[in-house]
Amino acid sequence: MNNPSRRTLIKTLVAGAAAAPAAALQASSPGERHPSHRSAWAKGIEGQRKADLGNGTYLNPIIAGDHPDPTILKDGDDYYMTFSSFFSYPGLVIWHSTDLVNWAPIGPALTKALGTIWAVDLCKHQGRYYLYIPANPNEQGWSIYVVWADHIEGPWSEPIDTQIRGCIDPGHIVGEDGKRYLFVNGIRKVRLTDDGLRADGPVEAAYQPWRYPADWVVENFAPEGPKLLRRGEWFYLVTAVGGTSGPPTGHMVIAARSHSIHGPWEHCPSNPLVRTRSAAEPWWSRGHATLVEGPAGDWWMVYHGYENGFRTLGRQTLLEPIEWTSDGWFRALGGDLSKPLRKPRGGKPSRAGFALSDDFSTNKFGVQWSFHDPAPSDMQRVRYDGKALVLQAKGSSPADSAPLTCAVGERSYVAEVSLDLSGGAEAGLLMFYNHKAFVGVGFTATTMKTYEFSQEQQWMRVAVNASSVRIRVSNDENVITYHYSFDEGRTWQLNGLRMEVSGMHHNVFGGFISLKIGIYCAGEGSVRLRNFTFAGTSA
Repeated sequence: MNNPSRRTLIKTLVAGAAAAPAAALQASSPGERHPSHRSAWAKGIEGQRKADLGNGTYLNPIIAGDHPDPTILKDGDDYYMTFSSFFSYPGLVIWHSTDLVNWAPIGPALTKALGTIWAVDLCKHQGRYYLYIPANPNEQGWSIYVVWADHIEGPWSEPIDTQIRGCIDPGHIVGEDGKRYLFVNGIRKVRLTDDGLRADGPVEAAYQPWRYPADWVVENFAPEGPKLLRRGEWFYLVTAVGGTSGPPTGHMVIAARSHSIHGPWEHCPSNPLVRTRSAAEPWWSRGHATLVEGPAGDWWMVYHGYENGFRTLGRQTLLEPIEWTSDGWFRALGGDLSKPLRKPRGGKPSRAGFALSDDFSTNKFGVQWSFHDPAPSDMQRVRYDGKALVLQAKGSSPADSAPLTCAVGERSYVAEVSLDLSGGAEAGLLMFYNHKAFVGVGFTATTMKTYEFSQEQQWMRVAVNASSVRIRVSNDENVITYHYSFDEGRTWQLNGLRMEVSGMHHNVFGGFISLKIGIYCAGEGSVRLRNFTFAGTSA
């Protein structure tokens, strides 16, 4: 992708997403983890952690927060990556980098709701970009959909059902016969039509994955996430096994190779190539990897993992160096991922991250804001009104409100927003996992409500008399404190209940997602959102 006009457009889109300048990077490298599992990292925009340490090294994660199942594409001098977006719409945000360490979003590839979205695959074939999307619309059964675009920034097509039923985790590859194939969970394969939009044959067994010893502590066997690469005379198949959640030691990366995509496949003698071996390690459940060539020809592995003690942040994106060995296999070189690693050679640093603070003067849906599990009509609930976003009410409480959500990657942070109520609405600020797992504070014109254990604590009700309120949430390593102000933050009052939320994650509530900042509006009428501010406060 060397077209100057397109490169300029991508830079413009990325700069728009990252509207605030990055803070100065810390010059010193982080030391080893101590028992509290704190790490030093470079502070980026608004105090958010930044992988690039500014001294030729980086510290994982390369993208903090809930960015699981990474699929990465090298396209000339540019790299693009996207992730499972599950119930968030707009979704499948495309991220861009030129050095594999600094990443910034371009925009969403999917706006039409398809239910929950699991591990996708981004690829390019004959000049066109494709995203293969496992989805379960209306819980009527899984199928793999595809969207395509002639330019990575879009526009992307409407979703097309490939008619590949009951499958997830697609991985695209062109075989030695020139035909296109998807490998899926199992590990199975299906031939595609030449345009890549439909199945052109049955789903059939492709590979019996390597099995770990029976006494290893894993979630389940679960062969999934096949990603394929052709290098030299070999096709390489990189697979996840062991389960993406469950025990910290469960997930892992294995590999196989073959001279043909039809097999036979031989197991890598060094399997597993990546695995968390102890709950004392900084990153848990590491797996779902893709290999990618760096700017100067060195090689890397991108995968996800849970941060020790912070499952609430979801599965975050990790980068580890690999090397090809003389026998034609590869091995991981990262070692202790709590320590800085040398950046990929030859890459020109690109923009990293974006500001979460939002004056609501521009539309940031699909980059920062999304609805959780929305109805097709939910985007009609929002409109921009000067430097404000007006959100129409839905449901009777946070439990059925389809809130706006904002994913974060910090262990500790402070966020505030001003709410102007009208028409009998109830609105508030949440820490939201799903409709069965949230805490927060809400207001009507006459009452402050406190939500814990996903229900209102009526004994905490406080009488008020105001239609405008500013709410602050402070998250100090999973301990949540709320304040509220009726004079735009000049004076603050403490909500009387502090909440501990470290258990709000997939192992407890399912869904594979993360704990996000949420803003809801229920009842009748609407709420006008003003001046959302965010600051990372992690040590």
